[in-house]
Amino acid sequence: MGIKTALPAAELGLYSLVLSGALAYAGRGLLEASQDGAHRKAFRESVRPGWEYIGRKMDVADFEWVMWFTSFRNVIIFTLSGHVLFAKLCTMIAPQLRSWMYAVYGALAVVGIMGPWYLLLLLGHCVGLYVVSLFGQPWLCLGVGLASLASFKLDPLISWQSGFVTGTFDLQEVLFHGGSGFTVLRCTSFALESCAHPDRRYSLADLLKYNFYLPFFFFGPIMTFDRFHAQVSQVEPVRPEGELWRIRAQAGLSVVAILAVDVFFHFFYILTIPSDLKFVNRLPDSALAGLAYSNLVYDWVKAAVLFGVVNTVARLDHLDPPQPPKCITALYVFAETHFDRGINDWLCKYVYDHIGGQHSAVIPELGATIATFAITTLWLGPCDVVYLWSCLNCFGLNFELWVQKLAEMEPLAQIETSLSEQMSRRVRAVFGAMNFWAIVMYNLVSLNSPEFTELVVQRLLLSGFPQTTLAILFVTYCGVQLVKERERTLALEEEQKQDKEKLE
Repeated sequence: MGIKTALPAAELGLYSLVLSGALAYAGRGLLEASQDGAHRKAFRESVRPGWEYIGRKMDVADFEWVMWFTSFRNVIIFTLSGHVLFAKLCTMIAPQLRSWMYAVYGALAVVGIMGPWYLLLLLGHCVGLYVVSLFGQPWLCLGVGLASLASFKLDPLISWQSGFVTGTFDLQEVLFHGGSGFTVLRCTSFALESCAHPDRRYSLADLLKYNFYLPFFFFGPIMTFDRFHAQVSQVEPVRPEGELWRIRAQAGLSVVAILAVDVFFHFFYILTIPSDLKFVNRLPDSALAGLAYSNLVYDWVKAAVLFGVVNTVARLDHLDPPQPPKCITALYVFAETHFDRGINDWLCKYVYDHIGGQHSAVIPELGATIATFAITTLWLGPCDVVYLWSCLNCFGLNFELWVQKLAEMEPLAQIETSLSEQMSRRVRAVFGAMNFWAIVMYNLVSLNSPEFTELVVQRLLLSGFPQTTLAILFVTYCGVQLVKERERTLALEEEQKQDKEKLE
């Protein structure tokens, strides 16, 4: 009930006003905290000179982000530009060979960046999983794939295999884990699709063309083999109307996001502040809530920028890659929470949906989530923080289903039936607000630290109860209602579009 119900415009206006005021107030507190802490000893390593002409320092705590746009920037631009150029030439001269061009260029780029021995290492994993796929046993393919992934995540094999990389450079470890991890997932997808479609007789060449597509190689997103193979095999691909305009718009948004993050880090030190818990404990409650929320938003922006750049290149190659993850601001259910849509699709197709079915029964859903988060733990690299993150999110996903089942039983179902649709939407938004902060806390554990998360919980939910807790939940409730209104509008527009197509 209440999903398609509109609320009064005045009520939505009030929610917008409350949310805007709360964000501005929290932002002011964070700005003041950043200014006060800029010269602290604890901040010296990660707050460096930035815009010196106006006296602003910059938060450089995120090693990966800094490397992408400083020392590694020219390499990224050069390799992706070369890929686009050669892909365009091949599409014009010999479009039937474009998949081969992608693979050869990608393999050469891997050799140039990581060295020939690293390429041979990955080829060994590719050949191994290809041989396993010939047996036609999905359980064997998945098992060997997970064993192969474990060899890149657990000692002593990881130490031995990392020795195959030539030379040393800043992003070596990141690229090693990214390239090897995604290679295993791609090879496993190939093996499972080969088992599912034995009549199609996929070859080792198909696997290599799939794995060494450069834009997806190091950082993803991952496309399942069936989707990639179907799209890259088109001899004369045709762009939908307006596609080039959308590609330009996506590229422009990625540039704007990069510039916005650069400006933001000169004023808000959201990644450095949590490292000094004594300083954090002096923040007002509103600034602390904004700090926790902004850490998750930044991680989403980082993923959106990465996938935005990669997806722009992929769409120029006539592919339809996975979209960036849904913004944390629009999340209030665990079922939609993920920071990598490609890996989420991979896990859903081969594990979660396979075990959980329709995700309506409690026991199969519990088994599906445990299996999914076990593989996710292996993917992220087993450690105490990842174990905690997996357990919390696994519980959150199952708890949602338990609450949903409880709400469908008497007397709760009868109580909701007696409510108007607008009131039902309001009640659901209250639970959505609580769920939102559960999502924030559960993911803050891995994106920042358990100690910082513990402090946030202590301040906002325990010592801050009831005033701070209820105030934050009310602001979040306003945000959830605005998100629901946006979803309702998009759903209506989609229905009208479908009705129009039927009439035509």
